[in-house]
Amino acid sequence: MHRVIFLVLLSSCWIFSCEGYDPCCADPCQNQGVCLSKGADAYECDCTRTGYYGVNCTSPELLTWIKLTLKPAPSTLHYILTHYKWIWDLINKISYLRNSIMAYVLTSRAHLIDSPPTYNAEYGYKSWEAYSNLSYYTRTLPPLSRNCPTPDLPNPKQVVEKVLLRKQFIPDPQGTSLMFAFFAQHFTHQFFKTDFKKGPAFTKALGHGVDLSHIYGETLEKQHKLRLFKDGKLKYQIVDGEVYPPLVKDVQVEMHYPPHIPEEQKFAVGHEVFGLVPGLMMYATIWLREHNRVCDVMRQEHPDWDDERIFQTTRLILIGETIKIVIEDYVQHLSGYHFKLKFDPELLFNQRFQYQNRIASEFNTLYHWHPLMPDNFNIQDEVYGYHQFVFNNSIVTEHGIRNMVESFSKQRAGRVAGGRNLPAAVQGVAVKALEHSREMRYQSFNAYRKRFNMKPYMSFEEMTGDKELAADLKNLYGDVNAVELYTGLLIEKPRPNSVFGETMVEMGAPYSLKGLMGNAICSPEYWMPSTFGGKVGFDIVNSASLKKLVCSNIKGSCPVVSFQVPEVKYQNVEKVNLSSVHSTQNNINPTVVLRERSSEL
Repeated sequence: MHRVIFLVLLSSCWIFSCEGYDPCCADPCQNQGVCLSKGADAYECDCTRTGYYGVNCTSPELLTWIKLTLKPAPSTLHYILTHYKWIWDLINKISYLRNSIMAYVLTSRAHLIDSPPTYNAEYGYKSWEAYSNLSYYTRTLPPLSRNCPTPDLPNPKQVVEKVLLRKQFIPDPQGTSLMFAFFAQHFTHQFFKTDFKKGPAFTKALGHGVDLSHIYGETLEKQHKLRLFKDGKLKYQIVDGEVYPPLVKDVQVEMHYPPHIPEEQKFAVGHEVFGLVPGLMMYATIWLREHNRVCDVMRQEHPDWDDERIFQTTRLILIGETIKIVIEDYVQHLSGYHFKLKFDPELLFNQRFQYQNRIASEFNTLYHWHPLMPDNFNIQDEVYGYHQFVFNNSIVTEHGIRNMVESFSKQRAGRVAGGRNLPAAVQGVAVKALEHSREMRYQSFNAYRKRFNMKPYMSFEEMTGDKELAADLKNLYGDVNAVELYTGLLIEKPRPNSVFGETMVEMGAPYSLKGLMGNAICSPEYWMPSTFGGKVGFDIVNSASLKKLVCSNIKGSCPVVSFQVPEVKYQNVEKVNLSSVHSTQNNINPTVVLRERSSEL
C-alpha cells in the first residue's frame, strides 16, 4: 500500500515538476522506521529496534507479533481501568500488585517518548544541533519536509468559527472543576514558555521540566529579587492578616500588566504573566505561603543552617510535593481510573530509565485546554465575566484564598473534546495555535495517532461521532488525513463520560509521566531523606496532596478542595442573569488581551 502511495506521489512530480522531491514524503516507513532518501526515486527504511522488518518495516518479529496479539487496544484498557471498581479497590489494597501495575504504567508510557531527543522544527533528521540546542522545543515526529506536497488547508479562522467555537457551554461530564483548570494552567507554564520573538519552535524556559521557575523566577536575577534572604523565605506582603505576593514596585521584577492597573494590584511572582487571571494568582499565593511554611519547618529542624541552604532544600521539597500532587491528584482525576496511581520513584530504580527531559512542541500544542474555561466565573455570591476577571488581582484579596478555592472547587469546567466548546474570549489564541502548527510543519492528526500506537481514523464521522460536525470538517479539510493535530485533539469524540478524547490521553500521558519521573529528584542519587532535609522534609513530600497544600496555608476551617466538583447540586453560573454580573474598573477587552499576552495562556 505504501509503495503504491509512493508511486502516485512520484508520478505527480512528473506532472507538477516537484524539484528536490523527497521520496520519504509518502511516509513509506511504518512503525517508527526511519526513512532515508536515496535520490528522487528511491529510499530505504531503517527498522532497527522497532520490532519490525521488511522494506517498509511492516512485518512484525515473532516477539512483536505475540505482544500485539495479547495487548489490548487503548480503548479496551481504558474501559477496564474505569470499570470493575470492586476489583480495583481490592488491587489498591495489595501493595505488591499496586506497585507492579504502577511500574508498568510508568514504563509503558515513558518509553513512548524519545530520550535523548531526536528532532526539532529545523532538523527533521538526527543531528547534534537537535539534541544540544535547548532553546528549541524538541519534536516527537519530524517536521514535514519543505519539498513535500501538502494539502490545501482551510483558513484557521474558519476552522475555529465552524468547528471549535462555543455555541453553548458544554459542562464536562466527568465533573472537572475550575480548581483543576487553573492548576493545569499554573503548573504547565513553568515549562511552556514559547519565545515568540524567535518563533513558535523556541522556548524561553531554561529548564525542560518541573523546576518551579514559575514560583522562583526563570533567572537567578529574578529569583534574588523575589527572595527575602532571611530564613530561606520569599518576599511577601500582609493584607487583612494574610500573606500575599509582594508588589512589583517593591521588588522591581518584570511583570506584564496593562498600564491602567493600580500599583497596589500589581503582584510580583515567578512567572511574568500570572497577573492575567485571579486563578493563576491564587495558586501563586498558595505556593508562596507553602514555601515560607516549609522554610519555618526546616529552620526548626536545622537551626544551624544558613539562609541559602534552607532556601535550596525547601525548593527541592516543593518540587517533590508538586510531582506527587500532579500524579496522585491531577493525573488521577483526568485518567478517571479506579486504579490508584502512586508516586514512588523507587519503582523505576531497576528499569532502563533516563533522568532527563525535553519538552516537545507537540506537548505544548496538546495542552491548549481552553474549553475548560466557563463563560463566567462564580466566586461566593459574585459572578465575573471575562471583562471583570482578567488582570484583576483585587478579586484575590477581596475574596481571600479560602473562598476562591471553595468556589472554584464547586464550579464545573467545560468539556475539552467533542468540538464547539471554545470560549469566544480566546478564539484568537486558537487561531494562533493553528498558524503556529503550520509554521512548524506538523504532521497530521492521524500521523500522531499512529506514532502513539492508535489506529488512524478512516472517516470524519468515526473521528467525531457526530454527523453534523463530521460534515463541517469534511467541508473544511476534504480528507480525514488532512486534519491537523490541534483541530483533531479538540473535535475528537470524547471517551464516555470523560473530559478528553482518546488521543489527548494516549499522547499526553507519556509526555507527562516521562517529564515528571525524569526529574532529577526522582533519581537514585537524589531520592533519599537527606536531599529533603531529613525525615521531616521527606515526609512532607511523601504526604503531599492538593487538600493538604491548601489547608496548611489558610486560616480557619479547611474548605472544599477538589479537582472534581462534589456530587451535590452544581451551580450552573451560565444560567445566572447577566444583569447581576459583578462590575469593576477593569473593563477591558479580554479577547485582545489574551491574544496579545500569550498564545499558550
